[in-house]
Amino acid sequence: MQETITINGQTIEPGQTKTVILNSYELHTKTKLEIPVIVIRSKKKGPTLLLSAGMHGEETNGIEIIRKVITRKDVRNLQCGTLIAIPVINVISFLFGSRDLPDGRDLNRCFPGNKKGSFGSRIAYDLMKHILPVIDFGIDFHTGGAKINNFPQIRCVFSFPENIALAEKFSAPLIIDSTYREGTFRKEAAKKGKPILVYEGGESMRFDYRAINEGVTGCMRLMKAYKMISTEAPGENPSVKIKKDTWVRANSSGLFHMSVNNGARVAEGDLLGIIFNPFGEIEKKILSPVTGYIVGINNQPVVNQGDALIHIGMEEA
Repeated sequence: MQETITINGQTIEPGQTKTVILNSYELHTKTKLEIPVIVIRSKKKGPTLLLSAGMHGEETNGIEIIRKVITRKDVRNLQCGTLIAIPVINVISFLFGSRDLPDGRDLNRCFPGNKKGSFGSRIAYDLMKHILPVIDFGIDFHTGGAKINNFPQIRCVFSFPENIALAEKFSAPLIIDSTYREGTFRKEAAKKGKPILVYEGGESMRFDYRAINEGVTGCMRLMKAYKMISTEAPGENPSVKIKKDTWVRANSSGLFHMSVNNGARVAEGDLLGIIFNPFGEIEKKILSPVTGYIVGINNQPVVNQGDALIHIGMEEA
């Protein structure tokens, strides 16, 4: 833990709680957008944890998770260490309720960024320059894409023991082995020796209260494990480790009706759902090709042949 933390020229001393500005960005309308960063510091030394959300502007569940965490009395009075919280990273996409930036780019493919680059590239650069150097580890909150509902899960790289250790402390229902992708915050942070795990839960632009509650309690478990809070945190989930995954796709076009719940364990050959022809002529059963857990579902009722419907994860051998 550093004695003084400086973010974009703004200092935060031990024992202080401040909202600072990561940076200010000017749009073509002369409108200025700022990214607020909440910094809560104990006087006692300890780890520095980053909680970030809103990398994509329509991912509201993560934003609500961080809002709930930073308003807790025990978090506002940390026993040790520092919490850095960024509830909305992608302020411009959040403003429009969109996933991508105005130029069509995905912010989470813009890392490590460039000080003189595009809007997304500049945000990525500022996160890498001002936030990453002062943290020890972090959780980046996401949700499924359009109409994709992800069961609460934490994603990490199983080949890195420190990733597994963090994931087990967070203790989401599912822990998924997820390789790094080019241009992501998580991969660039790993290059700097700063493990950042990705929490996925729920669906874009729709509150999923189970996903929100699992995210909040996971944060409490993690902070409790590092003695950042003294409040009793909920006990560990019986987390399932997922090593492999596959998408089950539509075998015909029509109206899709799910027969299983998100998060359920299914056996090979189990009925997952049925696709009905809207004119009452044909119905096609969707059977599970493997034994595993439902980690995500497509809530789109009208599907075309080949569409991804159900995401199944298989346990670690």
